[in-house]
Amino acid sequence: MRRQLLTILAAALVLATLPAAANPQWDRVANVKDAAQRLAALHRQQGSNGVLKFLDACYRTHTLASEFSQALESCMAQDYMHSRILAEIYGRLPEAERARLNTPTPALIARTMNDRFAAVFQQYKVSRSEAEAFRKLVDTYGMPVFLKAVFPKPGAGKPESKRD
Repeated sequence: MRRQLLTILAAALVLATLPAAANPQWDRVANVKDAAQRLAALHRQQGSNGVLKFLDACYRTHTLASEFSQALESCMAQDYMHSRILAEIYGRLPEAERARLNTPTPALIARTMNDRFAAVFQQYKVSRSEAEAFRKLVDTYGMPVFLKAVFPKPGAGKPESKRD
């Protein structure tokens, strides 16, 4: 599943040509970590549908800007993390169960994320290398924060039993 998402993301990267976001004026690691924490909180409060509504509004708002921004990078990081996890979860469901629940296929999730990213990369002339660096940044710093917050280990937060 991850390979499928990466392949689709790589295809979107081919569309990009010039490095508009190569030298951002913000701490990208901190931005991605913060985006992951905010995504986890939103997911806990409003579920996946709430996240999707938020991301739609986020893209609609921040793609109006003439330059690539910290806020748009945040939207994209959240979109990438949410899409990856959603595709992974839905990919584990048998096709008949996915159809019964009326959930999208992992390929559809990846394709629609790819379309959003391709549009942003093209609009802001983000280079292929910069887009790949973004993916690595989110994989390295955002995904662990998001996964830990949304899928804590069983027993996390419970006090250890005392042994005599």
